Amino acid sequence: MQRLARILDRLDGKPYKAYKDLQGEVFRWPDYNLRFLHVQGDPFAAPSRLSLTFDPEAHRLPEALWATADRRRATADYLQRRLFVALHRQARGRGSGRSGELAVARPGQAVLWRTGVRLGTDGSLELRPSVGLPAVGRRILGGEARRLLLQALPAAVAEAVPAVAEDPEPLWAHVRCVEDQVALRAWLAAHGFVAFVGDGAVLPRRSGIDDRPLTEGAVPFDAPDTLAEEVTLPHAGLVRGMAVPAGVTVVVGGGFHGKTTLLQALERGVYDHIPGDGRERVVTLAEAVKVRAEDGRAIHPLDIRPFIDHLPLGRDTRRFATDNASGSTSQAAAILEALDMGARLLLVDEDTAATNLMIRDARMQAVVHPDKEPIAPFIARVRELHERLGVSTLLVMGGSGDYFAVADTVLMMDEYRPRDVTAQAREAAAGITVPEAGPRPPLARHPERRVDAHALAASDRPKVKLREGQVVWVDGARMDLGAVEQIVESGQLHAIAWIARHYARELPDRGLGEALPGLIERLAAEGLDHVTSWPLGDLSLPRAFEVAAALNRLRP
Repeated sequence: MQRLARILDRLDGKPYKAYKDLQGEVFRWPDYNLRFLHVQGDPFAAPSRLSLTFDPEAHRLPEALWATADRRRATADYLQRRLFVALHRQARGRGSGRSGELAVARPGQAVLWRTGVRLGTDGSLELRPSVGLPAVGRRILGGEARRLLLQALPAAVAEAVPAVAEDPEPLWAHVRCVEDQVALRAWLAAHGFVAFVGDGAVLPRRSGIDDRPLTEGAVPFDAPDTLAEEVTLPHAGLVRGMAVPAGVTVVVGGGFHGKTTLLQALERGVYDHIPGDGRERVVTLAEAVKVRAEDGRAIHPLDIRPFIDHLPLGRDTRRFATDNASGSTSQAAAILEALDMGARLLLVDEDTAATNLMIRDARMQAVVHPDKEPIAPFIARVRELHERLGVSTLLVMGGSGDYFAVADTVLMMDEYRPRDVTAQAREAAAGITVPEAGPRPPLARHPERRVDAHALAASDRPKVKLREGQVVWVDGARMDLGAVEQIVESGQLHAIAWIARHYARELPDRGLGEALPGLIERLAAEGLDHVTSWPLGDLSLPRAFEVAAALNRLRP
């Protein structure tokens, strides 16, 4: 501490670049070591990055908290939330540009592997906050830097780590909540279900940009008796809720009655959520993928013949590629890409689907002969998905009842309350003519499929940036992810860029479905530093599905 104080006194009033003297230096505190991973070159540049490392004896957290991967993930998540609040409380902007900033990446509602706080299998703990080193103009404010690094930062760290060790019960509640969700997801897979929504769950969110639970007017979920199941969780004990069986499930109901709200909760059910989120008992299979139409997206060479064939002018659909996909071709591609990555549940919302890919009713079949229609609608193949590949589908439908004819379960949302209307729907389905897929290739998985990602591999010092939280740039290569709806944090976007670049550099000869799942498992076990060129503190681990989505949308 004293050595850092002397250095800052010496730097006071010097040009800003003199802060570079701190780069790589290690300074010892009683409980941890502080190291400057990166020192910003300008007060207006991205803040400097720090690393604070603790031995288990120093942080004094119970050893049981790093006994399993799920406990390490939950513990690091909890500590990063504490650190975010504590740093925000201590930060005080004084000086030019970003002077005085203290921060760590803000976690969302999901419990993810992140790089802001990392807990190792040996109990070692690392915090990676960022700090805006103070200056006036481009001259160092040594006194303000002393306050920031020798008072504000240690105070925040003390609030985030030692204080937790003194009263670990809230942390244990966080861990137990995560372990229950992991157990519930395993129960789904073992009992032939694809999703579960617990009684009392609060599904609505505060707004389209605020993922926290709605606090007023939300109707707690109450499972219909015909779909209710009880499961005993490790910590919560006996829990009741709606279990969605494998197969084809159709969700119907009037406008604004909660259909899409339910679907959005299930989309996010691939992740564990924090206590108090309202969705702690909402889980889906980890291999659930939301698919939708996406006009204008790029498609890399892909065999789309299971859905689209016999295009006019003899255009080949065996290796279909475009920089400007239509609604139907983009949704067909999304379905087939999800299958290649190992999807076991497809989630579809009529509102974001391409109508001509979803249905073709009897009147349209009578006017447009199958020989003149290049599209085999999804309704013609949804049963095959389940019966041939074991892939279930859950669809939200508000304007067409044709899917009643192929549904195993029909659920109606009525004033935000679910009702099982399968029997009524089957009666209504009498006489519905389901179109045939015709002589097309069967649906199949192709995990060996590759994409040309060489544009990501060019630079040893890549520039990664986001624009409006939707477009990822890596050295000029662009990946449009605004319509990939199961990305829940900006840190996942940053991580996707680095993982996609690693794939392009190290695994270009392996298929997406072969390479990415194993890579994500490795990063969960070993950390995201494996794919970055330098240590970063603002990354969150995505799923393999979202990394594949980025590579499939790559525009060099």
